[in-house]
Amino acid sequence: MPFYAHTKRDSGPEGWQELRGHLQEVATISSRLAAKVGLSQAGKLIGIAHDLGKYSKAFQQYLQEAAGNAAMEMEQDFRLKGSVDHSTAGAQTIWRGLAQRGLAAEALALCVASHHSGLIDCIEPNGKDELTRRLAKDDGLSHRSEAWRGADPAIRLALETLLDGPEVAAEVASAMERIRRRDSDEVIQPFKQGLLLRMLFSCLIDADRTNTADFDKPRGALLRQHGEYVAWSKLIERLEAKLESFSNERWLDQRRRKIADHCLTASERPRGIFALTVPTGGGKTLASLRFALHHARRWSMDRVVYVSPYISIADQNAQVVREVLEPAGCDFASIVLEHHSNLTPEKEGWRGSVLAENWDAPVVFTTAVQVLDALFGGGTRSVRRLHALANAVIIFDEVQTLPVRTIHMFNNAVNFLVEQTGASVVLCTATQPLLDKVDKGKGAMGLSSELMPDAPQLFRDLRRYETLDHTCKHGGWTTAEVSELALTEMLEFGSCLVIVNTKRDARAIYLAWKEHLKAFPDALLEGCLVHLSTHMCPAHRLETLTRMKTALDPDVGTRVLCVSTQLIEAGVDIDFATVVRDLAGLDSIAQAAGRCNRNGRRPTGRVHIVKMADPLPSQLEEIACAQRNAQRVLNDWRDEQGDKPFELSDPEQMQQFFKYHFFARKQQM
Repeated sequence: MPFYAHTKRDSGPEGWQELRGHLQEVATISSRLAAKVGLSQAGKLIGIAHDLGKYSKAFQQYLQEAAGNAAMEMEQDFRLKGSVDHSTAGAQTIWRGLAQRGLAAEALALCVASHHSGLIDCIEPNGKDELTRRLAKDDGLSHRSEAWRGADPAIRLALETLLDGPEVAAEVASAMERIRRRDSDEVIQPFKQGLLLRMLFSCLIDADRTNTADFDKPRGALLRQHGEYVAWSKLIERLEAKLESFSNERWLDQRRRKIADHCLTASERPRGIFALTVPTGGGKTLASLRFALHHARRWSMDRVVYVSPYISIADQNAQVVREVLEPAGCDFASIVLEHHSNLTPEKEGWRGSVLAENWDAPVVFTTAVQVLDALFGGGTRSVRRLHALANAVIIFDEVQTLPVRTIHMFNNAVNFLVEQTGASVVLCTATQPLLDKVDKGKGAMGLSSELMPDAPQLFRDLRRYETLDHTCKHGGWTTAEVSELALTEMLEFGSCLVIVNTKRDARAIYLAWKEHLKAFPDALLEGCLVHLSTHMCPAHRLETLTRMKTALDPDVGTRVLCVSTQLIEAGVDIDFATVVRDLAGLDSIAQAAGRCNRNGRRPTGRVHIVKMADPLPSQLEEIACAQRNAQRVLNDWRDEQGDKPFELSDPEQMQQFFKYHFFARKQQM
């Protein structure tokens, strides 16, 4: 009898996918993907074995019933998909065939046993040995013997060759030994070995889901690129042409050009972990892209993954880069792929949706949430993309926004990607956190190489504002006092941005402005009195920001007042004459200051640091802790320098803040 892997309901003879072909094709894809981490034969084995249990009468009967009568899904006794176990048979076959080969047997059997559920807990929290239970499942329920007898001779031969030969076990042992040679720590070593197993699992999941989807939707299969992208040299040519088109007349443009030139020079360095420490407004997006494209070409890497902390930044940067690398005439999303939770079907398009399943594009813009899910999330959807980070240039933009509780896991994951998968990682920010100075026993970032030859001097060269510390005011600042300060700044300099820590304060300041402005002879124009909040839907926020950017154009010359929560302070390309920032972490204050005189059109801007009088809500303890540590740095400066304006752009002050802040939060890491 013929055996099938999948069927398309009511589609005739061509709607049946032969099981042998499915297993062979999945094995080919999985082997190719796993070769990036030196596990091609292991990838081939789990691909051949993953659906072995479908060579059972029970599964074939289920498939026939499901295809023959769609209405059966409504009947009480219809066999639900998954009720016929078809993953345990392959896991048991690997387990028995590699029983004398050590860790390889468990690791590969686990991948196959988990390929529908997501990686199962070998030992559950209650101490139950779940993996052994699955591998010891009764033959009558797993259908292992029946499946082996029914399997195509070509499938049995492939399995016997892989199980009897030394290559599979040797690959797994060698990969684990590479980790052991670098890490002897009893916590970090198995953590990285787990990531390696998860990387292999990712290869299987992507191979299986891709092959199945391409059978189900052949037109969608035509949209896949399978790693065959436009040559790096072509993309570099487009970027270099764009950089050459920029004017170098203004001093800020000249500094930005120098930053991009340093990134070009550094792209020749061997793969590793890099820091790009550049002040806000220094042109980090295109400078880091220049490093990434040249570095990828130099070392024959697969893709560039640009990781942003917020959807708004990913969306903004993807648009900027798409205009450079994906000109008119290119298939949308074939070069610059955007992937996050806020994409509408209209914007993403069918091609973008298909390619986002496994990040199948040369340049990917995504969010930290998506990357952390690929590394650590449950289920099978996110882990499918993990292998795309191997042999890739990964840029973490605004890395200081990383939640404190994830720091050790993040550090270990980045170290693993660089050490074991051939990736290069760029930590990109104006406020570089001390990720290499945290507890090494739990995981510190590997020593990074700074792309800028003299970052402190660069900050001095790009200083565009002076910082005025008002946090010593007794009793703090009321919302009425902050609103008056902002009005005064706006009247004198033309525009003022206020950033506070709570939606409560933002609303109060906005209402105070509306009341004050009733008495003004010249009312602000539409779109020039702005209140931004996460209560706004993303489309409304974007529309408001776009209108405000137009009003802030120096050629327009209108007055602008804006109050916002932290949502505006990182990555939003907007330029105010002055900024007022409620006390927060020094990194947050510096990011807010990056919206002040951003394009250097004024001799200097003004940044005011205030501390609101009303205490923060208890759920904002993270911000309260950052406030205390920022206040320590400000007090240290005042003790040593008196009334001299605080050097917010000085990297030494930022390092001192992170020393205080990371020490205070080390138990939360």
